[in-house]
Amino acid sequence: MVSDYNTEGAAKVAAEIGGLAVTADVGKEADIKNLVDIATRQYGPIDLFCSNAGIPAPGGAEAPDEMWQRSWDIHVMAHVYAARAVLPSMIERGSGYLLQTASAGGLLTTLGQAPYAVSKHAAVAFAEYLSITHARQGIKVSCLCPFGVISGMLPEDAEGVGKLILKTAITPEACADYVVTALDKEEFFIFPHPEILEYFKARANNHERWLHHMRKEQERYIG
Repeated sequence: MVSDYNTEGAAKVAAEIGGLAVTADVGKEADIKNLVDIATRQYGPIDLFCSNAGIPAPGGAEAPDEMWQRSWDIHVMAHVYAARAVLPSMIERGSGYLLQTASAGGLLTTLGQAPYAVSKHAAVAFAEYLSITHARQGIKVSCLCPFGVISGMLPEDAEGVGKLILKTAITPEACADYVVTALDKEEFFIFPHPEILEYFKARANNHERWLHHMRKEQERYIG
């Protein structure tokens, strides 16, 4: 089953894969409950729930409250709502898989987009919590942390920081192929861009040096 806020887009993908499309705003718990109910009635128990929604969220501390709240709802609470909806039946069966998309920004940062970076950090933390807490109940969790994927959030004519990200951006199809392989291995972190793991290690090994580097990147791409 495919779900998206964009009804037309969801229907197109569903038609390509022979599935069912359900329109939903994943920032609203009632919408996630509804799509889970529909999927369960149509196909039976959910074995894998992919929580993948994301929105750009530019600005810093001055970004409006609405931007901060919407980013929190989409990047964090959508994962919470999904877990609430599917975990009880998964735990009862003793198996289930949650694939939650965070971002390279959730491990590193995102220049010029504080609401995005902060909420994606929280998404990683929630995925870690689920993995630790529910492993003994047969629940598997993976956290997808891509860098750039060509999409509505990263068009091919992107400017500013987007130009930097485009240099190594991959297609959605390539990302999906990588995810399928990683799910077979039951890896927690999924890195379609392997260099992100190296950046993450460098950040942990010498945080001051990493901050110094990122300040230079800020001046170069944001000003």
